[in-house]
Amino acid sequence: VEKYRPQTLSELVSHRDILSTVQRFISEDRLPHLLLYGPPGTGKTSTILACARQLYREREFGSMVLELNASDDRGIDIVRGPILSFASTRTIFKKGFKLVILDEADAMTQDAQNALRRVIEKFTENTRFCLICNYLSKIIPALQSRCTRFRFGPLTPELMVPRLQHVIQEEGVDVTEDGMKALVTLSSGDMRRALNILQSTTMAFGKVTGENVYTCTGHPLESDIANILDWMLNQDFSTAYRRIMELKTLKGLALQDILTEIHLFVHRVDFPPSVRIQLLIKMADTEYRLAAGTSEKIQLSSLIAAFQCTRDLIVAEA
Repeated sequence: VEKYRPQTLSELVSHRDILSTVQRFISEDRLPHLLLYGPPGTGKTSTILACARQLYREREFGSMVLELNASDDRGIDIVRGPILSFASTRTIFKKGFKLVILDEADAMTQDAQNALRRVIEKFTENTRFCLICNYLSKIIPALQSRCTRFRFGPLTPELMVPRLQHVIQEEGVDVTEDGMKALVTLSSGDMRRALNILQSTTMAFGKVTGENVYTCTGHPLESDIANILDWMLNQDFSTAYRRIMELKTLKGLALQDILTEIHLFVHRVDFPPSVRIQLLIKMADTEYRLAAGTSEKIQLSSLIAAFQCTRDLIVAEA
């Protein structure tokens, strides 16, 4: 993941609109305070580090950029101490501003965020702040209004595939068509996760096929889910229960994952709307009970029961 982290703004694969805006800010020397937010692995940290590399030369980096991560202490004392002293000192020989990058800013305490708002305002002429977070709601409104916000959404498959192919080519990995599809599906728009899955699958199996990717991440295979659905709709209760339990034990599947995957299948099967609604409500209940920590066996029975009732309803309507 670190080996292929984009070093320049031109190397970043997604969010062209955000990048072009930031590029304009930099070229016109009017960079505002930034607030980058969105799910992990979508290029927030890479973007600001690429900006910093474009703004400062290698040897100025240490004196001009202060990067603090969630792993560093960023309580109110740090805001009043190191951050304040970094922001308040001017650069003597170089015009332009310093950059303070606060990664994972949503982990900062309310007090620290409140202390920060004053610092941001006071030293805005010689320091720019960039806050990065996953959840915008955890940043106090006072800080949000002082920054220009950019949302980094999950990456689309069209953007991820070329980048993954580049890495695959560089590393000389053997990846099949369905392996690529599985990588993109399972990472759900998170580039870092896609690369991690690719790496672990390669190390475990040598060849990256769809089945290997699913096995490596512990996800139920599509064929297994199709089988489970088939049993629940076409077998009698005890046969279905027995077979699903055997499959669960064999593959080490969690009922939670099975439910999530079956949910996607339910939408593909052609049920009458009224029946589908009933089924989805029952599945939601099962998922809720699982989250509350009930026995998986009992909830599996309830899931099978829901599908058997659905089958009877369809038969009755027909």
